[in-house]
Amino acid sequence: MTLSSHIDSDELEGKILEAESPANKLVNKYISAKKQFHNTRAEEKPASKIVSKFRGIAEKYRIQENGMEPRQVYEILHDELTLDGTTTLNLASFVNTHIEREAEQLIIENLTKNLADNDEYPILLEMQQRCISILGNMWNAPADLKNGALGTACTGSSEAIMLGGLAMKKNWQAKRKAAGKDYHHPNILMASCCQVALEKFARYFDVEERIIPVSNTDFLLDYELIRRNLDENTIGVFVILGSTYTGGFESVEKVNDILQEYEDETGHFIPIHVDAASAGFLASFVYPDLAWDFRIPRVVSINTSGHKFGLATAGLGWVVFRTKDWLPEELKFQLQYLGGLEESFTINFSRPGYQVIHQYFNFLHLGQKGYFEIFDNCLTNARILSRFLEETGIFVCVSNLHLPKGHTARGAPQEAPSPVSHHAYLSDHNYYNPALPVVSFQLSKEFMDAYPEIPQSLVSALLRNRKWIVPNYGLPKTSKEDENENNEILRIVAKYNLTSQLLDKLMHDIVEVMEVLMKSVALVRKNVEKLKTGSKEADNDMMYNMLLSIANDGNEKLIKLKNTPPESKHNSFRGPC
Repeated sequence: MTLSSHIDSDELEGKILEAESPANKLVNKYISAKKQFHNTRAEEKPASKIVSKFRGIAEKYRIQENGMEPRQVYEILHDELTLDGTTTLNLASFVNTHIEREAEQLIIENLTKNLADNDEYPILLEMQQRCISILGNMWNAPADLKNGALGTACTGSSEAIMLGGLAMKKNWQAKRKAAGKDYHHPNILMASCCQVALEKFARYFDVEERIIPVSNTDFLLDYELIRRNLDENTIGVFVILGSTYTGGFESVEKVNDILQEYEDETGHFIPIHVDAASAGFLASFVYPDLAWDFRIPRVVSINTSGHKFGLATAGLGWVVFRTKDWLPEELKFQLQYLGGLEESFTINFSRPGYQVIHQYFNFLHLGQKGYFEIFDNCLTNARILSRFLEETGIFVCVSNLHLPKGHTARGAPQEAPSPVSHHAYLSDHNYYNPALPVVSFQLSKEFMDAYPEIPQSLVSALLRNRKWIVPNYGLPKTSKEDENENNEILRIVAKYNLTSQLLDKLMHDIVEVMEVLMKSVALVRKNVEKLKTGSKEADNDMMYNMLLSIANDGNEKLIKLKNTPPESKHNSFRGPC
């Protein structure tokens, strides 16, 4: 509920309904008709149905005494939900918003199935096991019939991370107890670019979080700071495959080598959990030779979000453990429920089962080739957008997916970009830094020097006026902070449904928004010059023209219209029908 320190909209609405006037008497007449409708439960009463659609304002935050017809409720909620952003134009989120019609039909048919009811829905459970087997194979889990990989579907990657972290903590505690050592002060390492779920694990389960600043060249884990933060109480390291800030991949191999050196010196084994929430699918199909998964000896568990680049419905996460033995027995529960013996090691119990069906549908429908083609298109579009933004001279990219391997936007050597028209070159994924199709960008230093009046956040707001959802937010803490650097980014996730047509429109809109802002600044500067002469009218015009320029996309004719003498105005203008 939105609170306002100036105007209480609900209170005003109530006063309007209570006021005595001819118009409001008519409203009250309809309200009375509505009440009569509820009392008699009449099947057909058109006037009451109309009133029901207008009513409901006063009952938003409490349950009504009487209900409403389902169609009326649908119309009220449907109309209100149209005020939400368009999912296709939501470039802020990693969550998939595309669904095949056949998958949607399967979802509707299985909408009421509970994934926790194993005995009642054995085929649903079997589909979950098939998905886990597919993921284990994708991530190169050891082939061991007796002690092979084990996993489960979760409510997003948040629950999956909790389970991965708990397994590391319980195994560490068991080892410490067996050695007769203190087991009450565990700690875990993660980069400052981590998603909030990693920090939640540490806080919720009493583990000291040791946040490692990111490098100021690529905004990923600063590997040089790992060794000094390790000790005998370190239960593990969260390594992020697909930063939510820049889309970059942290090197699991580098972290593994550092931990191996530490173990050789101290004898302390420290495992790795890979947070592959965003990249668990994409990395497997686009970068099959990149070693980040169970090929790395210390990787004991991996999580991913099926609802991101797994292209399933929102709310689905997966966690896979390297072996059955790694999952502690104390995290497993066996229970007799609804007629059968069930084993559970999830935090949540009842949850929808249709998301698992959607995931399995995608595996069968897309196959390896289909997933690759989708990710190939996403990455290529992201590189085209990156090059376009930098060619404008207005922006620079902080993400590195458009740069050759080893090159970063800040600090590391760069190469001259190839022509944007060379599409095959942009699709050579092995040439570029491995990353998600994420474009993080900011105003260039040259532009900020020329237009210091323009806040970067305004770009996000004006794009929102054109229906694009592009967030603007701060970068994570770096190991070498520079107060002179712009530490805010705009971020675009190039997902499945960002087609070439939409990409073209997005690029045009970004440039047009910037032109509006530049024209607005020019108008303000012109008025500032007038202010220096002491003109009060110039003071008023300055604010008016600045705001009007932004409102009408920098149309100079409309801006000048205010100051045009009445006899010179052309009054025969007609608005569009």
